[in-house]
Amino acid sequence: MIELTDLTKRYGKTLAVDRLSLSVAAGEIFGFIGPNGAGKTTTIRMMGGTLSPTAGAVVIDGIDMAARPEEAKRRIGFIPDRPFLYEKLTGMEFMRFSADLYGVGDGTFRPKAEDLLRTFGLFDWSHDLIEAYSHGMKQRLVISAALLHDPRVLVVDEPMVGLDPAAIKMVKDILKDLARRGTAVFMSTHTLSVAEDLCDRIGIIHRGALIALGTTRELKRLAQAQQADLEEVFLKLTEEQAPS
Repeated sequence: MIELTDLTKRYGKTLAVDRLSLSVAAGEIFGFIGPNGAGKTTTIRMMGGTLSPTAGAVVIDGIDMAARPEEAKRRIGFIPDRPFLYEKLTGMEFMRFSADLYGVGDGTFRPKAEDLLRTFGLFDWSHDLIEAYSHGMKQRLVISAALLHDPRVLVVDEPMVGLDPAAIKMVKDILKDLARRGTAVFMSTHTLSVAEDLCDRIGIIHRGALIALGTTRELKRLAQAQQADLEEVFLKLTEEQAPS
């Protein structure tokens, strides 16, 4: 579903992402973790087609992002860490706007939008202006909009930011359900307990390069820390990569 091959991004002399190669299968929840400035957001922007790579390829559901960007983007649902919303729209108007971007037909839109807004506890505010929403409500609206077109691939950047515990559990359950139905989920997060709880495999990026990849058990074995939690494993592996 997701194939990244030798993905590279340079900004002048700065190498932000260094020949990154990985794949995410249908029905897999893949965690992407790394320190600040490691290259996570740059990678996600290249995957989503909003940033062109210096070299390498992004293939989404068999479609090359560089060759057929519009078709590839239609297969993706994107949930950013900082929701960008048109705050003078109502929640339902924003859902309509998102549906038009992804070609969701009139016959499908209304029941799908209402079902998602109910699921995320927003239906009673669907005709209120977004500017009146709390941060958590805005985040839930962005998640709702990202699922409108039943994406084959879901790219999630810090999905739990600003959510209360009940909403966090809801999002976890929804991501698990999407994976069970065959969606490939690519999730970047600093909340390592969430990654450990949700993800089938985890990749650790550091200084633009993928330094470790595997299940939590495999990463613990790599770090020689079988009894540690993911946070300890992450710190050990990234510290080993620190310049001497």
